[in-house]
Amino acid sequence: MGTGKRGLIATAVTVIGAVTVLAAPGAAFAAPSPTPTPSPTASASATVSGTAVTNKDIEAVRLKLDALYHDAAVATDAYNAAEEKAEQQSAQIVELAKKIVQGQEKLRKLKARAGAAAAAQYRGYGLSDEAQLMLSDNPQEFLDGTGRVLQGQRATKALITELSRTQQDLRQYADDASAQWTKLEAGRKAKAAAKKRIEQQISAAEKLESQLEEQEKKRLAELEEQAAYKAQTAWLDSGVLKEINGSASTAGKRAVEYATTQIGKPYEWGAEGPKSYDCSGLTSQAWASAGDPIPRTSQEQWKQLKHIDVKDMRPGDLIIYFDDASHVAMYIGDGAIVHAPRPGRTVTIAGAGSMPILGVVRPDA
Repeated sequence: MGTGKRGLIATAVTVIGAVTVLAAPGAAFAAPSPTPTPSPTASASATVSGTAVTNKDIEAVRLKLDALYHDAAVATDAYNAAEEKAEQQSAQIVELAKKIVQGQEKLRKLKARAGAAAAAQYRGYGLSDEAQLMLSDNPQEFLDGTGRVLQGQRATKALITELSRTQQDLRQYADDASAQWTKLEAGRKAKAAAKKRIEQQISAAEKLESQLEEQEKKRLAELEEQAAYKAQTAWLDSGVLKEINGSASTAGKRAVEYATTQIGKPYEWGAEGPKSYDCSGLTSQAWASAGDPIPRTSQEQWKQLKHIDVKDMRPGDLIIYFDDASHVAMYIGDGAIVHAPRPGRTVTIAGAGSMPILGVVRPDA
């Protein structure tokens, strides 16, 4: 590691780079504010421990942190998807188990009925029909009995068919349960792998940030705000906001109210509230509270919900960010969003254009 502060940061960036591939900036951040006025400590360079640390160094750290947190967000989506599938598969296994129990009880009763029918046939109808007719004191009674025998034979045939069908159903239920269990185990492994990757990325980011002195952390925060402000300004300068004038639906208003009430609560990957949230945990819970359940992850929200043009969006709609749909926020009007940005941040309001927009979806289309 370098002897000076600049060398320390450069080495930290290199070390962290070994555990992640540098990608385009991908972590959400606090709401943009007017470009901060550079302070003496935020000038092009400063001297720390006798070594100059430039804004270029801090910007490199910011980009690396963005990449780490973006990768953690992708892994969080994978974790949440595995969690959701595990819940569904567990519920299916429970239902199949109930069907198996019910099927076994039905099979037991059918076997008992079949045994009773076989015993009755053995007791009453061991002789041939001709012999029974000759020995009968009442031929009409015999004929009536013969009719009942035919009915009994048809009932027995139906009973055997039902027995066979029930046995087939039980085998199918068992096969389905086994298949669901296999999927559940695979999902658990995927979930564990995603969890490990999340923890690695967040740990790497925290380690990188820990290399910074307080004034450098302040400069890092300023650079984050500047990047967000620049992106938001470019988005607004496109004139898009002039075209956006949709009014929130009744459900949308409820969703916005829920989401904005969570402002200030910490980001936590995999969390769905009420004390903390990740990005899709916030949006999914907001819409669940509005009476319109939606998929748990940002990627599934992008896949399953109706896509609309940005110019047509209204408060309550969800904006999906980055090419891999790894982040989601709720539009609240006036060019602003509410979202859970990333680890170390809280639910906050930001500019809708402060991150690369993939598209917009409407939960209550």
